[in-house]
This record gives sequence, C-alpha cells and structure tokens, in this order.
Amino acid sequence: MVRASQSTTFSTSAHFDDRGPHGTAQPITEHVNPHSRPIVSYFFPSGVGEHHYGERHPMKPHRLTLTNALVMGYGLDKQIHHMYNPRPATQAELEMYHDHDYIEFLSRVTPNSQNDMRHLIDTFNCVEDCPVFPDMYEFCRMYAGASLAGARKLSSGACDTAINWSGGLHHAKRGEASGFCYVNDIVLAILELLRYHPRVLYIDIDIHHGDGVELAFYHSNRVMTVSFHKYTGEFFPGTGKLDDNGANLGKHFCLNVPLQDGVDDEMYLTVFKTVIGDTVDAFRPTSIVLQCGADSLGCDRLGAFNLSIAAHGECVNFVRKFNIPLLVLGGGGYTIKNVSRCWTYETAVLVGAEIPDELPATVYDPFFRDSEWKLHPPLTGRVENQNSPASLQKITISIRNKLRYLQGAPSVAMQEIPPDLEGFLADEERTQEERDEENGTAMAGERWSDRSAARNGYFDGGNDMDQDECQSASTKRSAPGPRKPRTASKRARGRAKPRASLINTTGEGEEEVEETGTPSTTKATRTRNRAKPRNKPRVKAAEKEKDSPNVDPDAGADVESGQEPMTPMDLDVDG
Repeated sequence: MVRASQSTTFSTSAHFDDRGPHGTAQPITEHVNPHSRPIVSYFFPSGVGEHHYGERHPMKPHRLTLTNALVMGYGLDKQIHHMYNPRPATQAELEMYHDHDYIEFLSRVTPNSQNDMRHLIDTFNCVEDCPVFPDMYEFCRMYAGASLAGARKLSSGACDTAINWSGGLHHAKRGEASGFCYVNDIVLAILELLRYHPRVLYIDIDIHHGDGVELAFYHSNRVMTVSFHKYTGEFFPGTGKLDDNGANLGKHFCLNVPLQDGVDDEMYLTVFKTVIGDTVDAFRPTSIVLQCGADSLGCDRLGAFNLSIAAHGECVNFVRKFNIPLLVLGGGGYTIKNVSRCWTYETAVLVGAEIPDELPATVYDPFFRDSEWKLHPPLTGRVENQNSPASLQKITISIRNKLRYLQGAPSVAMQEIPPDLEGFLADEERTQEERDEENGTAMAGERWSDRSAARNGYFDGGNDMDQDECQSASTKRSAPGPRKPRTASKRARGRAKPRASLINTTGEGEEEVEETGTPSTTKATRTRNRAKPRNKPRVKAAEKEKDSPNVDPDAGADVESGQEPMTPMDLDVDG
C-alpha cells in the first residue's frame, strides 16, 4: 500500500499500482561468485534512454530505461559480473566503417540547422524514418561506444558474454541512415572482433532483414551472416531473399531465412536450431554476435510474427550453449512494454538465473497494468500462420546445400609468410624417404625410427655405425659396373615400411625378416645385413645365436618354419 500523503505525483498517478491479488517478484539478493563462468558483462550508457525520435515515431529509446529498471528490479545486477557505463565512441572509431563526410554531417546537423542543410539531409537519407532530433549524434556515439566496449572486453578475455541492449541498429549503411538506424554499431563491433578473432558469426532474429550488416561483409569469408526475417519483396527493407549468398570471397557466407506472417514458436525454433546448428558446425566461429530485435514478437506495432517471449529467449539460450564468446545486442521492437520484458528475460537467460512470472515493483508499473504485471503475457495466435512445414523444409535443405560449399572453415594466417614459401612447401610435401629415393634408392627406407637402446648397450659415436662394413657393402654394390638408375616406385617405398615397423617392434639391432619370405643363401649377404648393429655387444650375441639350432624369435627369424634370417630386398645382391 501507498501512504495517502504520497499516493499521487504531479501527474495525479500513483507511484506504484496496487496489484491486489497479483503477486510481486522479490529481487535476487545473492551475488554471483566472482570466479564463476561464464563471465557476463552488462553495458548501459547512462542517459541513452532519454533521447526521443519524435512524438509519432515508432522507435522509442525509452524502452531501454524500462528494460534497465526491470533488470534491476529482479536483482539481476547481482548475477552480472560487471556493469559498465561505457564512454561514447569517438569520431575516429565511427569512421572505421562509415564515411567521413557522413559522420561530419551527423555531428553538425541539428533540428535548428536542418533547413540550411536540406541538400545534405536528402543525400544522407535523414528523412521520414530517420529524422533529425536533438542530440542525435550523442545518441549514436552512446550506443556505438557500448557495442565497441563489449567487443573489446570479449577480445581481451575479460568476459564471455557482453550485453548491450541499446545497440543492434542493423540497417545503417556506410554513407547513409536507414530504417531508424544512423550508425551501424554491429559492423563496428564485428570489425573490432576481427582484429583478434579469425571468424565471426552474425545472427539476426529481428523481423526485418539485417541488410546493413550483410552488405558490409557481403564479400568477406571471415564473417558469416545469418538473418531470420519476414520477406515478401515489399516488407522493409525489401532484401533478404533465400538466393542471396554473398559474392567473391564471401560466396556462400551469407545466409537468409525468409519467413511469412504468423510463424509460431514451434516452427521458428525448429528452423532456427537446425540452421544455426549446421552453420556453427560448418563455419566454426570463434565469436558470435547476436542481434535480438524484439519486433519479431507477437503483437508488435510493426511486426507480424507470433513468437512468445519464451521462444525468443530460447533462441538466445541455444546460442549461449555453444560456449563461444558472445556479444548480445538489441535492435527493433516497437511495443515497448513487450520489448523491455523480452530483453529482461533474456538477460536472466544469459546469466543463468530463474525469475518468476510476476514483475518486480518499479516506477513503471502503469506500463504493465493491462497484462496484470506478468513477464510472459499471451502474445501468440494473433496473426494467421502463412508458413507451411513444406516451405520451411525447403529453406533448411537449401541452406544445408549452401553450407556444403564451405568445405571447412576459412583460416587466417596469424604470422608473416615466409619469404621462400614455395621452398618450404616443397620440403613439407615430400618425406625424408621420398627425398632419398630421388637421390638414389641405396638409402631408401634405411633410417632408424627407434633411437632407444638396451640398458647394457654403449655408443662409440652418434649412431654407433660400423663405417668399415658400410663402406665395404657400398663398394661391393657399386663394383660390377655402371647400372641404370632406378626410379622411385610404390613397391620400393612399400618394402621400406615393414622393415621400419619391424625395427620399432623389436627395438633390437639384429637381422630382420624379409617381407617376401625368401631365405638367404650366401654368407656375404648375412654379413651385409649386420652392417647396422645398435651396439657392439648385440652384434656378438647375434653371431653366437646364428650358429645354434634353435633360432631366437628376436633375431628376426621365422620360428614356425625354422628358416634363417632373411635378406631385405631393398639391399641388392649382386651375383
């Protein structure tokens, strides 16, 4: 109850409505553990909700003030790790994407000077949908600065999720305003993310096509844009066909999901989860930017969908579960009481808190009287659903076919390219064995891959190679006269691999078994086969075992057949 002396304000309305039997949510008082993950940062420029486009204009920045009031009323600020009042963006930061002349115009135009700048107003499209209003440039700097601050915090690893409900103005172009949007804070934030992240995925669930962001990265393969929107060819902005795929390097990195009026929760969530799941698997983004335009809710002033606040929030929850650095932005939404409820609920989703259906008591209670102060009012079923399961299936199949062209996510080099890149690649393409075969087949497959030695072994040199025997073997091989050089073949490389695997298996330096199973017939051949002992004591042991009737399996002989050790075929025997 409100005291009688304080029951009215200067506007003759109560501070807080008497809800009667309807309950009031109690704020969360428990603070989040500072070391808990994910770390969520909340960006709210002070005073951003005080701006006004005009009396009859559908865009109401006051919705941001309502959203912030509900967030605080629920006590969600206790569950947020960091809350920031970011600085406005500078002119240089805005010109990272926008034209200098356009930013100069925004900084100078005022309602009092617009008559003198009429030619520039028409040039930069600041008419009708994008009127000139007081402190317009400061408003643009505020919401753009918040998005840039969120992108910097994500890039530095200071947070895992950054929230800026004042951002998400996705229609602004490089050199003109469009669709209530003057500065495209989304493009600026993505450009900031691209300084540290190889691949950025942009997801747009506004009812209007995100044409400004798509146009900015239409030729880039480092940014994948996915927009879910209403498309009839006439609905603003008139773009976003299913066949718009990007161009040049950006071919197939632009996805559009055109929908018709009345899409409901089940259909929307099915398409959304299918498309986004496939896109994340194919593109492998290192960061995600999610535009949460609330004009896709049912009962919106300019929208025609049948989405509930719970379904809209489930889209946010689905993206959150990928555990990829996430920048969450606002966007459209023109029934401000529903917009504030939606973004408050999604703030709770992002911090992992459960909040009741009853709204907390705030000074804005009269806004929610008609819905009995509920967080989830009935918003669905107001518009006939013109989407069919067949049409949605066609969309998902088409998008899956486009994703097949990606053939893996693009990579970005993070180091200088070597000066002799072809030389490096040539060395990497050939193995050591292949390079030996190009120089001659004598040493092909003759390199030890296992450098271990027995405990009682010792080394005279680096590899303890008997140079005299190696040289004599080489001399005997070259003695008969000139031979036609042999070319590398698959058969020669194939014989080297079993020999190497045998060495790894035994770990010894004894004689190996020949792959073909042909027994050795000459003593000279066996002598040459012992040209590479691991250590000298093992050589003597092998010679003693060679004369014994029982053949040791470790010596490389065939135990079942009782044959003597075989001669490797890659060491030619002349005779």
